[in-house]
Order: sequence, then C-alpha cells, then structure tokens
Amino acid sequence: MRLQFPAGVAGAGCPGADQTLARGPERDFWETKMTARALRLATGKLLELPAALGRLNRACRTFQTFAEVLRLPTRQMMKLAFPLQELQRQLTPDSRLHLHVKTFDPSLEDISKAESVFMTTGRNRIEYVSSAVRLDHAPDLSHPEVCFIGRSNVGKSSLIKALFSLAPEVEVRVSKKPGHTKKMNFFKVGKYFTVVDMPGYGYRAPEDFVDMVETYLKERRNLMRTFLLVDSVVGIQKTDSIAIGMCEEFALPYVMVLTKIDKSSKGHLLKQVLQIQKFVDSETQGCFPQLFPVRSRTEFTDTKRNHVKA
Repeated sequence: MRLQFPAGVAGAGCPGADQTLARGPERDFWETKMTARALRLATGKLLELPAALGRLNRACRTFQTFAEVLRLPTRQMMKLAFPLQELQRQLTPDSRLHLHVKTFDPSLEDISKAESVFMTTGRNRIEYVSSAVRLDHAPDLSHPEVCFIGRSNVGKSSLIKALFSLAPEVEVRVSKKPGHTKKMNFFKVGKYFTVVDMPGYGYRAPEDFVDMVETYLKERRNLMRTFLLVDSVVGIQKTDSIAIGMCEEFALPYVMVLTKIDKSSKGHLLKQVLQIQKFVDSETQGCFPQLFPVRSRTEFTDTKRNHVKA
C-alpha cells in the first residue's frame, strides 16, 4: 500500500478546484476530518476486512463531504489529508529515510468505502452499545474490536467523536477535564467491527484501571487492533511506556497515534516525531511502523461549515 494520491487528482472532475480554503476554523475542520478518514480506513485495512468492504458498491462513491475536499488544489488537499508527508518534506534528506510515510497508502476508492462503513444507513447502523467497568460486564459481541487507549486528556474521546462525525446521532461525550472517561464504552460500527473507548491512564484514572484495562487487553479474544494515543507535545511518557509494555507483553498488534500536532512548533514536532519513530523501529515488535498524526481541533458547527468555499 502507498500513501499518496495520484498527482492532479484533487481537481479531477470537480468544478471550482482552483479555489482555496483560507486559514482559520474551516481549514482546521478539514484537517481533522481528513485525519478521521485515514483512521476510519485504517480500522478496516488493518483488520483485513476486504470481504466486508467488497460487499459495498464497487463504484467509487464520493460523499458530499469528501467531494468538497476534492475541490481543493492538489497541494492543499495533500497537506490537509497527510500531515506526516508535509512534515517529511521539512526534514533533511538523511532524516527522511527514518520516517515511514508510505506503508499505509489509501486510494480514493478506499477512502470512499471507509466513509460508507462509518455512515449510518438503513442497512448500516452506527450505535452506542453499552459501557462496562469490568471485562465480565462487557457486551458479548462476535464482531472484531478495535480499542483506543491513552493518557488522560490525550484527546482520545475527541478523536472517536471525529470518527463518528458521519453518524451525528451517536453521542460521544468529550470533556476538557482529564479522566472524564471512567468506563469502557462500546460502539457498534454496522456489521463490521466494534470501537471501544477505554478510560485514560495517568492523572485521575479510575481506581480499578489496571484490572479493567489490562484484563481487557489480555483476555478479549475478538480484540484485533489497539490504537495507542501519544501526546506529540510531550512525547512518550512513563505511563505510555507501561501501556506499550502491555501491548508488547500480550503480543497485541497496535498503532501509535500522535495527537495535538497543532499545539507545538514545527521544529519541536519534527523532533518528537523522529524520536517516536526511532522508538517504534527499535523498541517495539507489534507496533505498526507508520505513525498517525492528528490535530486537537474536532468541533465545527454547521454554520461555520457553510463558509467553506465551493
């Protein structure tokens, strides 16, 4: 798989492709939306669900939100969609060799299919299932599961809310206060898989966090992929190392997601990204080699959205 759209694809067949999107809330919105799309696709691709995706319309269905992104000039669309490649261009030639940016490379058709998986329809229900404080209280589901874990206030629930932005009827509670999520929250994504929002570790973590999360990671048989969120501003902390150690000990396949990439200078971010990439390459065995960077902004009202240039 490769991570780059064909040159010129942004304006192919899309009127108004020569128009640009000004800096501001609108641009932040599209950066968050495109990152969410990449992770939507990752949950399907990394779970290896080609048979399920193949049952969708084989034509490249481009939903309205994605069509709006395609109207942007190629360079701007690439910058919004793939911030990791944008960072790579700022590195020296020698440093670029150490950053994996093309291991995961979705096509336009892949992205459209991934959007359809996360969109509620009559045949594809996206819904909250239940919450649990212990594994024996968790719902008995047969579908594959992907879980999201990370330090308190790393942006985990905000990211999951962005993933479900095409299903606004699904409520994902987000708080600026650390430790807001106290239980394991299960969300059903149609007939494909279940997304699990885990409590944050570290500050204000639930008292029974270790028993809850460690037991889930170790014994949940249908857990197929773990997304481990790391704050790109501060890098891998001691508590992150413990979570990474659990994933490695239990031989879990996992992905490292770098949050809040818009909260530090480019120089600091480049340094953190290279350090984390080096750690993944040299200190892990089950971690997917490519990093997934995401922004901290996740909210965008319908009123502001109407201001996006067509």
